[in-house]
Amino acid sequence: MILIVDSGATKSDWIALNDKGEQLFMTQTLGLSPEVLTREVIEDRLANNFELSKNKEKVTKLHFYGAGCGTERMRLFLKDIFKVFFPNAVAEVKEDTYAAIHATTKLGDPGIVCILGTGSNCSYYDGENVHQKVTSLGYILMDDGSGNFFGRKLLRDYYFHKIPKDLADKFAAEYDLEADVIKENLYKQPNPNTYLATFARFIIENKDHPYSRGVINKGLQQFINNNVMQFELATKVPVNFVGSISYFLRDELAKVIERNDLILGVIRRRPIEGLVDFHRSTI
Repeated sequence: MILIVDSGATKSDWIALNDKGEQLFMTQTLGLSPEVLTREVIEDRLANNFELSKNKEKVTKLHFYGAGCGTERMRLFLKDIFKVFFPNAVAEVKEDTYAAIHATTKLGDPGIVCILGTGSNCSYYDGENVHQKVTSLGYILMDDGSGNFFGRKLLRDYYFHKIPKDLADKFAAEYDLEADVIKENLYKQPNPNTYLATFARFIIENKDHPYSRGVINKGLQQFINNNVMQFELATKVPVNFVGSISYFLRDELAKVIERNDLILGVIRRRPIEGLVDFHRSTI
């Protein structure tokens, strides 16, 4: 059995194939980012999934693409967990950038590949190798244009009284914005980045409000400036995107791309479908 996994900060999509490439099952767990989760939490999330627990000894290959897997230390940390949980599997752990590449580009075709979901990332694929100009320092310092970026912006503007009253009242009616609740989730609970990203839904649902339009355009432009424009060939190759933020703000993103004389490529909400096609071709 072959397991293919696309793991974001919020959730992980799992698809199992047999040796002929036929799908056996599909399932989901919560995100498994090693940067923000302990070993115990990751083990619990695996064990609490019925399909994974039932089939863990049948798995012979595991292709895992995950947020937070950009360093060798984090990749080895996850591989050690998988070695115990899937005792008969050879595990391959790569950062989620590779999932985005396989889901949006063909082997041999160069392009810029961006992730805009709970977090954000950007790489240049020359058709064979991946190149990055910016090393991510995580959601606190980076992740421009991501779900947690917009969530952080909303919370700050709400408490600094910068959101227009009509929108601020609506925001307060839909979320628990008590300071103690926010601080509990940010500083005492796991996955603070995912918590921040939950607020991005509000700005997407209210994207036609003048305040929201301004925040969205500024956030997407900031992502382009700090990430995409780092590459010399930025205006010469397609710029591809995966992730919920790029998908639900695709119209706004297209305008920012055009404004910066860039070439818009593929936008996918989830890379898992493209990943499965890629691995089927290698069986």
